[in-house]
Amino acid sequence: MGVKGLQYFMERCYPDTCVTVDLREMARQHAAKTPQGSDTTTDSTSSATLVVDGMACLRHWYLCKDWVCGGQWREYMDGLKSWVEAFNSAGIRLVFFFDGVVEEQKRKEWVKRRLRVNREISKVFSHLKSHGEQPGRELFCLPSGLASFTRFALRSLGQEVFCSVREADYEIASYARHQSCMGILGQDSDFIIYDSAPYLSVAKLQVNMLTTVLYDRQRLCQTLGLAVDQLPLLACLLGNDVVSEDKMRNTRNYAMETYRIENTSPHSGAPQEQMVLAVSHLVSSLQDREEEETGLHSLNLSVPLRELLQRGINSYILPGQGAPQQGDFSATSSVSAFENLVSAEVLKACREKHVAAEGFMVYSIMCEGIIECSNTLEDEEDTELLPQALVLKPCRQRIYGLVLLHRHDGSNVNLPAIREWFVYPGNPLQEPDIVHPVLVSPSGDQPSLDLLWFGSGPEVSALRLTSFFSIFDCQQLSDLYGEIEDSLLGALCLVTYIALQVETLSQEDVDAYLSQAVCLRLKSTQELRNIKLPTLCSRAVQLGSLFIRGLGHLLGANCASGCPLSSPALMPWHCFDGRLFHSKYLLAHGGVEKSELLEGDLSKLNLFLRLREKLTETCSKHSRVLQSRPKPPELSHKTTPGPRYKERHSGQPSGVDGNWRERGEKTRGLHHEGGWRDRGEMRGGRSDYENRGGVWQRRGNRGGRRGVRGGQYFHPHSYPNFQEGGPHSWGHHPQQSRGGSSGSRGRYQLAPRWSQPPDPGT
Repeated sequence: MGVKGLQYFMERCYPDTCVTVDLREMARQHAAKTPQGSDTTTDSTSSATLVVDGMACLRHWYLCKDWVCGGQWREYMDGLKSWVEAFNSAGIRLVFFFDGVVEEQKRKEWVKRRLRVNREISKVFSHLKSHGEQPGRELFCLPSGLASFTRFALRSLGQEVFCSVREADYEIASYARHQSCMGILGQDSDFIIYDSAPYLSVAKLQVNMLTTVLYDRQRLCQTLGLAVDQLPLLACLLGNDVVSEDKMRNTRNYAMETYRIENTSPHSGAPQEQMVLAVSHLVSSLQDREEEETGLHSLNLSVPLRELLQRGINSYILPGQGAPQQGDFSATSSVSAFENLVSAEVLKACREKHVAAEGFMVYSIMCEGIIECSNTLEDEEDTELLPQALVLKPCRQRIYGLVLLHRHDGSNVNLPAIREWFVYPGNPLQEPDIVHPVLVSPSGDQPSLDLLWFGSGPEVSALRLTSFFSIFDCQQLSDLYGEIEDSLLGALCLVTYIALQVETLSQEDVDAYLSQAVCLRLKSTQELRNIKLPTLCSRAVQLGSLFIRGLGHLLGANCASGCPLSSPALMPWHCFDGRLFHSKYLLAHGGVEKSELLEGDLSKLNLFLRLREKLTETCSKHSRVLQSRPKPPELSHKTTPGPRYKERHSGQPSGVDGNWRERGEKTRGLHHEGGWRDRGEMRGGRSDYENRGGVWQRRGNRGGRRGVRGGQYFHPHSYPNFQEGGPHSWGHHPQQSRGGSSGSRGRYQLAPRWSQPPDPGT
């Protein structure tokens, strides 16, 4: 969020504080000022280095047309590569920072933003179900997992990436100052306040010309009549992430009254301009007073507010700029939340992997004891699908168990607990969910992290693989290790887990998941970009988002297990594309033959059938039988048979062979009589979906009266209370110690068959 109103003040009221700069020229000037040949010269000081706030750039990096289907990851990777190359070709070295933790002092602001995004997501699904198409950019939501996977994407492009262990803005400013970097590229007015490198706007960046706007800290100080070291107090009085705007409202009102008394000339400026000038005048007047260094006592604040204000000021003090004051919240502790449960070697390796953006999830578990997950695309009105956070909860519990329980006796006494801040429908985020670990091996003989992370030999490799698959209760899939690519094996593991957890997942859903994973491997970025979708289905949107969220858990489980699979293989650009999945979903639920679903390629079909056979075998061991429940797309929106609809989705000119519903009726016979080989235009998987309008209508109610839209309907009140561990709760699960059960929070509870956990291993 930054400082309330400060950037607006600079842009609109004093535009001379915002300077358009040429980054190439900045780099040349910066390099010319850097001493050469010094023994202490590092890579960062011997070249022009730009520190990039990765979180602020995500919206500017993801420019793919599709975002609602789960992400066009191959296309995103290509765009990211071009962005990086634009800077590297100009001799500018990039260093990226990403948020690694949410500091508790900023939790309220984090929650407020998450709830606000939830309201936006509701609008997205309302638009989807009304119009059958993606809403405009004004409702744009980042694809799930974009921040997490972008860190790995940049590393794969040879970039230096850091994941923060405290407030990321603070680490960015500290690094830029210590390494004498040419600038900070981001979109947060806090970078104006830090006495660090120049702050450059990513929102104003023109990549093709490498120009942007520099918010000049020195010019701002001259305008306000302040010194640079007075900016932190100004920021806190105006309102920021530490000191909320309403906390200092009375102080700002007092500043405004005083300013107007002392400045009798007419005030023609905007209210925000007057406010910033008034608060600046107050800050300047405090500097000359004798009460302490900042004169905070003269503000007549209560002790708690004065302490809060001091903490806010201290949050801007970088290393070497003065001793931290009492109550400096930004100071981090080197003590792990569960130091007694893991070895010093594991702790050290965990922190190093986290900072270098090589690990995922484990640091938050082991060192913080807190884990959070931001918003994701799921429809709060859909009562068929459990929230993604609850679907993936059992595997998280096993990850926690693998990390924390190898020295535990298995009793419920003093069992460690993780505080989860997960955003999902029905969760007001008033407090964290308290979630206890579950042993990966019910017999209690699971290996230690020291062995999994540092051991060697074939026995250890086998242990890593067993631990990984046990987290998802998919041990049978280990037979395929080495037989198929790691990316396919990971996708199969995740889809199998989802099938076990989500009772309403149908055979058609599984076919869509597996066929897209098989077909993606041989597709080019251009082919993926050219996929045409006649309509969008809100359920497919949720399933696509669930897969990507699950992929993050897959990565976390792999890290905890000692990386039995290649981490790059678990990246979405190797196993998922949103448009491709959506197209397969529409085909599968449209009832096409499997040969057509696999694009008429026999080798793809055979591989698909092999994967599906293994998934079915694993499900049967848990008494899980997948059912065929084809669903037509939502028909609440009005489809237009005229030229605009056809030109947008089929690529054909208007007036060709009637509208899509009529063409669908005409081709019903072809669908069953000739198959795809008799319809050459269907081959290759990029067929005209509009020909299947009749198929949708004929097959849409196959589910009979079993449920809505052809599928099984689970009323939320039919579920018993959600027991810890989810549908497959292996081992003994203690009661929630505080924070309440997940089920008590909202609409979602488990179906009756899961009211009692099954026996371990079933």
